[in-house]
Amino acid sequence: MQTLLHTLRQIVGAAHVFTDGDLSAWEQDWRKRERGKALAVIRPASTQEVAAVVKACAEFRAAHPDSAVSIVPQGGNTGLSVGSTPDESGQQIVLSLQRMNALREIDRANLTMTVEAGCILQSVQEEAEESDLLFPLSLAAEGTCTIGGNLGTNAGGTQVLRYGNARDLCLGLEVVTARGEIWDGLGGLRKDNTGYDLRDLFIGSEGTLGVITAATLKLYPLPAARLTAWAAVRSLDSAVALLGLAQQHLGAGLTGFEAMGQFALDLVAQHFAQLRVPLHQNVPYCVLLENSDHESEHHARERFEHLLEAAMEQGHVFDAIVAESLSQAKQLWHVRESIPLAQALEGLNIKHDIAVPVSCIAAFVQTTDALLQAAIPGIRLVNFGHLGDGNLHFNVQAPVGADAAEFLRQHEEQVNTLVFDSVQRFRGSISAEHGVGSLKRDKLAHYKSPVALDLMRSIKRALDPHNLMNPGRVISP
Repeated sequence: MQTLLHTLRQIVGAAHVFTDGDLSAWEQDWRKRERGKALAVIRPASTQEVAAVVKACAEFRAAHPDSAVSIVPQGGNTGLSVGSTPDESGQQIVLSLQRMNALREIDRANLTMTVEAGCILQSVQEEAEESDLLFPLSLAAEGTCTIGGNLGTNAGGTQVLRYGNARDLCLGLEVVTARGEIWDGLGGLRKDNTGYDLRDLFIGSEGTLGVITAATLKLYPLPAARLTAWAAVRSLDSAVALLGLAQQHLGAGLTGFEAMGQFALDLVAQHFAQLRVPLHQNVPYCVLLENSDHESEHHARERFEHLLEAAMEQGHVFDAIVAESLSQAKQLWHVRESIPLAQALEGLNIKHDIAVPVSCIAAFVQTTDALLQAAIPGIRLVNFGHLGDGNLHFNVQAPVGADAAEFLRQHEEQVNTLVFDSVQRFRGSISAEHGVGSLKRDKLAHYKSPVALDLMRSIKRALDPHNLMNPGRVISP
């Protein structure tokens, strides 16, 4: 091992190879569910250094067949499925890409930006805005998550309804393969039918097939106005009906549609008293809508008001407000983004990141809610998420007064099985935007087609025959 570490120090510099001291920033997952032990944390500064590191590890494995040395690519370490931290073996190298944070190019005519994988998402958004352009990927961790991690997990966020997931916002990749070779696929083409789509293969692979080192991203013109509305709805069925009306009235202008259950908002009001949570006391759900208009603020507001009037006339909306300023809009979004933090302050909980067809959401929630309550009386549901694209964060809190840690020990497997079985009955997915990691890896055997799993294993063996890249994540051997 010392021979390998010596080689790695020569590649990236001794100052960027960490083997002792406090490595918790790299070894512990964001939710603090698991803590691993790294052989070393390596911080390369270029794609060439990444390639040299991977090649050195591959050659070490070839020379030492009994070695379990492997590589765990890591961006901002904000993932929720334990997919970017080392295991407890002390044999895994954490390959941190945070030093690779350069903006390589903005092509205004082609509406693209090429950035390195360690770029913080918020920085990419700000760089685009300085050029009067929009990079629309937006999620709660945008101040710390990186583009490489966003692409590695195919991140979603609040504007998927209009712009799609991270995969839809990427036109090209630069990747270091498991052999230490560099694939330059950064061309910003929107049409290229020259064989298999390698870009889409690496996006969402969670570092199990190679290391994403740079990406060419889609940009859009900045809208002339972005307005936010908050609506109290009578049921999830009403929320789905409101979504249909919003799509009719706003078309592509509808860029956000978030649903929030009453208990989720109660937690925000309880734990963040300084935040004003509107209209939630007497209704089961509230909806947060965003309208991006390329004409004018007056046009956007007029269309919003017509939509909400129609929804009230049809009985779907109980009450609603339209933000009068950017500051007020940010406050409304801050309420939505504070739900996970409020739930964490309430105590340990069981998180689910599920997707079902929008047409099935109300029935799924009603059915699954009843099953959970029957199995564990007093259980509390923190239900919120991206209703516009069928993605819910269907989280479970212990009953009032129960020991949260003991509740997780006793009931987590039971709750997960019940929820995932229900997701399957409604033709959904057990992971919508957070990835699989190690947390859900063993669940895939029960909820994904055996044919699909066999194809995935074949791809893994073909691209990473020595299981060097992030082993134990996404797919079991």
